[in-house]
Amino acid sequence: MPSTDADVGLLDPVWAGRPVASVTSDAAILDALVRFESALASACAPAGVAAAIDAAGSDLDAAALAAEARAGGNPVIPLLAALRSRLEGDAAHWLHRGATSQDALDTALALVARDAAAVTVTDATGTARMLAEHATAHRRTVIAGRTLTQPATPTTLGLKLAGWAWSVARATSAVRTAADALPVQLGGAAGTLAAFSASGLDGVSIASRVARELGLAEAIAPWHVHRSPVTRLGDALVELTDATGTIGRNVATLARLGELDDGAAGGSSTMPHKSNPVRAVLLTGAATRAPFLGASLHAAAVTVDERPDGAWHAEWAPFRDLLRLAGGAAATALELAEGLRVYPSVIAAHVASSAGDLLAERAKFATGPAAPADAVPSNYLGSSDVLLDRLLVAIEEELT
Repeated sequence: MPSTDADVGLLDPVWAGRPVASVTSDAAILDALVRFESALASACAPAGVAAAIDAAGSDLDAAALAAEARAGGNPVIPLLAALRSRLEGDAAHWLHRGATSQDALDTALALVARDAAAVTVTDATGTARMLAEHATAHRRTVIAGRTLTQPATPTTLGLKLAGWAWSVARATSAVRTAADALPVQLGGAAGTLAAFSASGLDGVSIASRVARELGLAEAIAPWHVHRSPVTRLGDALVELTDATGTIGRNVATLARLGELDDGAAGGSSTMPHKSNPVRAVLLTGAATRAPFLGASLHAAAVTVDERPDGAWHAEWAPFRDLLRLAGGAAATALELAEGLRVYPSVIAAHVASSAGDLLAERAKFATGPAAPADAVPSNYLGSSDVLLDRLLVAIEEELT
């Protein structure tokens, strides 16, 4: 029998066991929900209420809350019931005062997403910088440039690696920017903060205090049906998996040619001779799935009225899945970059064997007869040195 009923990522090796798994777990989401309720109480309730809520939020039964969530359609309702059963007096009275379920869950997921993005940005930054180091080291390594899988013109491995690093760096910057902009959610039942006004409280000021308490951005207004904070981060995460997936696909292709490998030496259950590029494979798999999760977030962003009837509910799972995939992809890409092995002799042999094809464009566009000594791939690299230097500068600019 299984040792646990928890989702530990058995079918998702790209993120299983990674730091992003723990910061996006059900336990992390419950903790974030309690933190929201505590911060709300700290902003508007008498002294001591927030501490009581914090204490009541320990040792909650996530499995029971998940099952009970069916009755109300979200996990906040049974969570509040569980907390109230452990509270009394002012603490029970002020719990969730003025808020609605969506306020709690949106804010909790913003906290979880911020933590997941921080882990992801750290690993992605390391990936880009490591690839940039490889690019510098292989500035002079001539490799066959290939288009539509066929030899085209010569390029350098350094330029290729720098291009990968630049894509990762740009996506990393986008993730960081979107995560830093994640706002608190506090609007009450229909986004007017009316319950605070009815209690003689300033809801706008309370929302600002909750944001400061939790370290989130302040929202100009409630965003119950305006989902750009989620879709912007989702788009950035997909961009990152695009970049790491491109690395994975290229590394797998070049590993098949023997020009480099990802250092993983993955085995097979039946074929002892295999040394599979498993890191590259995991990156490609994550990149294949991520766009559909991002599309789900955009589909869920088409909302109605002041609170959506199902679209919001459709957002939660793909958002977490995307956070996990991107976080796992960034960690895997860093391992690949750190373990990358290059085989210059194989690369040189392939360049030599396809030199005629690689220099065909040169023969067509050369303005005069080329001296035999010049008719070699290493002398037909165009502006590759200049482009590499530009990329290295751009990479660091994106990361700082």
